[in-house]
Amino acid sequence: MPDIVLETERLVLRTICEDDVEEHDRHLNTPTVMARLGGVMERHEIETRHAKGMAMFARDGFSFLFLIEKATGAMVGYAGIKWVDNDQAPNQGDHEIGWVIREDRWRRGYAYEAMCGVIDWAFGRVGAPHIVALTSHANSASWKLMEKLGMERREDLDFTDPKYPPEDNPVIQYSLTKHQWEQQQ
Repeated sequence: MPDIVLETERLVLRTICEDDVEEHDRHLNTPTVMARLGGVMERHEIETRHAKGMAMFARDGFSFLFLIEKATGAMVGYAGIKWVDNDQAPNQGDHEIGWVIREDRWRRGYAYEAMCGVIDWAFGRVGAPHIVALTSHANSASWKLMEKLGMERREDLDFTDPKYPPEDNPVIQYSLTKHQWEQQQ
């Protein structure tokens, strides 16, 4: 049974469980949604990602969470916190935030709403001193949201990831400290 970790005005953020693979595959694993995230995944890759996230939550008390729309009970995306674990990243081990919203819920403010809750969680219960978010220049919706959240562009943390196509390299990063977040609130 999933645990509710956070709630926002319109969303419940709950832990991911083994039964969520089908819904994830149907709503989030589409060519459009995954265009800037490495492409559509095989089902076993989703299962592996879920297992890794469930283990991380059990071990560290945080991971990515499913976003459930309060009004309908529908899964509208996922968002959360993980460790920077890309072998090419110069800041492995930092707290990384991220999000994915299903296409039929884009432009409704769900990513911003969810990430405000996730950032409060990161700096509150999780105790992160700072957070980062990774994207590419081509993913303008992503970095524009990072800027809206008050995150600062960190060119010193950019890196190239050979798993991504040229248009998604370099991987760029934004960061935010607890102090910067508190100043905005």
